[in-house]
Amino acid sequence: MFAHTLTQELLRVLERPDLRVIAGARRIVLDPVLEAPFRILPDGGVVLGLPLQGNLEQTAFFLRHALELAALLERAPGQPFHAAFCAARTAALFWYLDTGRADTDAPAAWVPLMAGPAVPDSATLRAMWPALAPLQPALAVLPVEADFTALQGELALLWKLLGPIETLMATGGDARLAVDPATGLNHYGCSHRPRPWAITFASSTASSLSERGFAGAETARLALVAGALQGRADEAACAQGADIQARIASAFGLTGQEGVVLAPSGTDCELYALALAALAPGGRPVSNILLAPEETGSGVPLAAQGRHFANDTALGHGVTRGARIAGFPDDTDVVNVPMRDGAGHVRALPEVDAQTCRLTHELRAAGRHVLLHRLDLSKTGLLAPGLAALEQATAPLGAGMDDRPDVVVDACQARLDPARVRAYLDMGWMVMVTGSKFFTGPPFCGALLLPACVRSRLDGPRGLPAGLADYSYRAAWPAGPARNSLPPGHNIGLILRWQAALAEITAFGAIPRIVVRDRLRTFLAAVTAQIAARPVLELLPPVAPARPDPDQAWDCLPTIMSFFVRAPDSPEGGFRPLAVAEARQLYAWLNTDLSGCIPPDDADAGLAAVLCHVGQPVPLAHPDLPGALAGALRISAGARLVSGEPSHEGMDPTERLRREARNVGRILDKIGLILRHWPRLAAMAPVQTYLPHGWRARAILPA
Repeated sequence: MFAHTLTQELLRVLERPDLRVIAGARRIVLDPVLEAPFRILPDGGVVLGLPLQGNLEQTAFFLRHALELAALLERAPGQPFHAAFCAARTAALFWYLDTGRADTDAPAAWVPLMAGPAVPDSATLRAMWPALAPLQPALAVLPVEADFTALQGELALLWKLLGPIETLMATGGDARLAVDPATGLNHYGCSHRPRPWAITFASSTASSLSERGFAGAETARLALVAGALQGRADEAACAQGADIQARIASAFGLTGQEGVVLAPSGTDCELYALALAALAPGGRPVSNILLAPEETGSGVPLAAQGRHFANDTALGHGVTRGARIAGFPDDTDVVNVPMRDGAGHVRALPEVDAQTCRLTHELRAAGRHVLLHRLDLSKTGLLAPGLAALEQATAPLGAGMDDRPDVVVDACQARLDPARVRAYLDMGWMVMVTGSKFFTGPPFCGALLLPACVRSRLDGPRGLPAGLADYSYRAAWPAGPARNSLPPGHNIGLILRWQAALAEITAFGAIPRIVVRDRLRTFLAAVTAQIAARPVLELLPPVAPARPDPDQAWDCLPTIMSFFVRAPDSPEGGFRPLAVAEARQLYAWLNTDLSGCIPPDDADAGLAAVLCHVGQPVPLAHPDLPGALAGALRISAGARLVSGEPSHEGMDPTERLRREARNVGRILDKIGLILRHWPRLAAMAPVQTYLPHGWRARAILPA
């Protein structure tokens, strides 16, 4: 990729993980005589010119523009005129995403216009052309007035598809995906671009992309844009969606008679499972039995009743949270089975099993169709009900009472071997999975796996609820007449997020099971010991999932370590845990550069700038916090811990795991640092950022 003529400044920009991935092996040279910012050569090489020297932000912008234009000219060689404007649109959005600057600071006059919500008119596009034309090989035929008129209409069809991967991946979910321009992070404190300088053990909640995931999504994005430039936008999107469904099916061993429904989130999966339960033969009203809803997604109890679980949907429709979704029966009800008692202790599994069986039998006897959940696993790693209890709960009740419950396994954490998923499907159970948790893909990529007996309901005479049209496109579902009530189209953000996640799933799947188990066991032992060694922390006793064949299985290990943190104002010798709001503040400060807030004479002041991303606090009862809920932070082992990241290439796996264990110690030490300076931090109110302070100017990774 690098030529000897590149300046040190440009090399520093190319060390950015996002630009390094996008550049790949492309040849890049510097020509100080070139008066244009860059020029794309006929062979796809990039020549960077004089305007790049002296400003790192503008250097990154023009390099991103050049790389985009070169990629589009390669993938759609018959559309160089259109490629020029498509690349300009992506570069313009990149500028604002990357810098957060005002229009007056834009590096070119066309940047604010191409970053707008609507395509500029044909006259404006024509006025831009003299600035864009010199950046690429000369066109065989010069454009005329009519070409710009046609271009305006054609760009209007492409406009929402154009943009950097970081922008597009934030679409097709809900407001929690949106990146705050002030911080460069979303609601979960993570980024849609690689963030390898952050210490990350947040797979119980959400993770920033790795370089591997970013590359997978970027490849898919370019395929979508190239298809659209060639007049095959729908065909290209269909191909990407089908590829995702096929790869998910392959990863979990589905057969041709089974199916995959793509969903923006685990909560959407819950809604889809309810819709399919309502299509069960017999037309009985549905009762939905949830396990530990307080330890699943916050919107699950509403989705489980067929209600809107937010004020907007993944497809951008405004709705009223809590209102009934059109087409879902009014007589759907929800019954909850808690997995912790009032003091926060885990209930005995036989007790949970007995309650689940009793409720199921009562509801079936009352003429209800039961949708029964198996939680595998909860936010703190709990698994229930047991397999024997589910067999008992779903057994035939007798003559004239042959309605068998549907079972859906909430495996959204995806902390289980694919063979377990295959076993669930063999029992005729639906399975909810995501690429967002254990697999460390971007947030908001879910899937509902359908056994053949449920998949066949899509071939029946009844359609899916009409209100699902606000949530899902037809192409996200297996073929069948029941999906025809859904609109045509594609959730582009979801496609890109799943392609990122599948890159991680593929890397993890290449590691032998015994190696997975050994690496996880080594890491988890180190985490447990480090938490136990710190008096300011209180580890929740890890509960190993009770599964068959535990000796050879990695998924019998508890991979989520949850712990309470001692409040700074705890009584002498006592342990009052941080309440939920305080724990959320600690969670945010861990992911924040505190170097401007911590006195330099503190022995751990060097940790202040270290960005640490852990799992969001789980609200739990605690005996030493009566009348309120404590917040339990989580350090989790994810797929990337096992498979490594591209930035770890060449590192010995044993030493890499030792480094990961040392990084856990740095997180725990930063917790202690924050506790010592809590009042000072509360007064200064620092905020999270994508980069530590001062790195934006250097635009390089740490040594």
